[in-house]
Amino acid sequence: MYDIVITNGLVVTSGGVLEADLAIDGEQIAAIGVRLNGDRVIDAAGAYVIPGGVDPHVHLQMQLGALTTADSFATGTVAAACGGTTTIVDFADPQPEQSMLDALRVRRAEADPQVAIDYALHMTVPTWHGAHEERLAEIDDLLGAGCLTFKLYQAYPRMELDDVALYRVMKRIGAAGGRVVLHSETGPLLEELRRDALAQGHTAAIWHERTRPARLEATAVHRAAEIAHQAECPLYIFHVGCAESVAAIVAARLRGVDIVAESCPQYLVLTAEHQLDSPDGNLFICAPPLRSHEDQDALWLALADDDLQVVSTDHCPWTRAEKMGAPNFATVPGGVPGIEARLSLVHHFGINHEQLDLARWVELCCTKPAQWMGLDRKGALLPGFDADVVIFDPDRAKTLTVDALHEAAGWTPYDGVTVQGWPRTVLARGRVIVEDEAFVGKLGQGRFVERFG
Repeated sequence: MYDIVITNGLVVTSGGVLEADLAIDGEQIAAIGVRLNGDRVIDAAGAYVIPGGVDPHVHLQMQLGALTTADSFATGTVAAACGGTTTIVDFADPQPEQSMLDALRVRRAEADPQVAIDYALHMTVPTWHGAHEERLAEIDDLLGAGCLTFKLYQAYPRMELDDVALYRVMKRIGAAGGRVVLHSETGPLLEELRRDALAQGHTAAIWHERTRPARLEATAVHRAAEIAHQAECPLYIFHVGCAESVAAIVAARLRGVDIVAESCPQYLVLTAEHQLDSPDGNLFICAPPLRSHEDQDALWLALADDDLQVVSTDHCPWTRAEKMGAPNFATVPGGVPGIEARLSLVHHFGINHEQLDLARWVELCCTKPAQWMGLDRKGALLPGFDADVVIFDPDRAKTLTVDALHEAAGWTPYDGVTVQGWPRTVLARGRVIVEDEAFVGKLGQGRFVERFG
């Protein structure tokens, strides 16, 4: 007799689909079979039974100057849970005089009392750390503390690393057994293009996209891939939004580079011409920027063909006032909310529009991100794995509005979009935390997940 048995559902994994029961004992998946018996039985009739979603790219309670992103660890993880995500990876961002180990400690102290689901952290290596060899000595200690992945930038003043610094940091991380996640844009040149546009009087949101050309994004990817290969360091490219970058990633992989990449729902659903060129265009400013319908088509094909391996959100929520109050495109805080709707958006526009199959949907949103991020007991429905399970109703239609979501930004870029398919019930480590679409879990019940590769 198992603690919980989920019955009558269609079990969907990255390997395929089957009609079966799923049994849970304590915090772990115990068995997949038929006619299993449990102390509690959850009926999943008419629904898919899938692994809990893994979102490897979110920004909760992130400071940017005097601003802090709208979602705390509490509101953000509740929203994630309601959307079927049971594990996130956020960031620790060390300040100029702060060690990376201390930044990890401080960030965990912020998150631990609040998180409703499990989480891990990437360690950011900003300019002031990457430029000093003695700071990089901490990398071995960080890996010992369960921090497997390191965030590097090729853009943003005070964050970007030049090619020499990238090589130095990647070589140190690769030799220690770590992995790099990268914001890849040609930062210094983009800053010059922005200055030129502002000098010519261009302030509207559409100039955000026009001053960040797709080809310059792709050339940054190309350079980073070659540096990572020379440094013998595994490389993961964040938020790919254009066909040119996909082509650069595919070409690098064919040359033997150890490279994987993600896209995000905003690049798969939204476009520059419709969102940025509007009175509310500031709301849709993110980096890299939204692109074209042709880019969307290329991204969906890349996801189906495994040229891109993951869909994350890059959830970075600012309020409407913070976004719309900026005097020009160059001063708008970048990022959009989206942590709750990811699974359903990819299901609706991928499965219902016949661009993905069910197994690939699960692979992109659950299995692949867990595997690459070193979340060894997440992202799959296998005995011994954490019992993170979503009962997903493919027939449930939901119109995305501020009132329908749990995010705290007060707006959503998907306002008015109706998706068919939404989580009904969510379990995290064997505990029901969402029931009939309502959050019934507790803050602080999530755990920091140590990752060792």
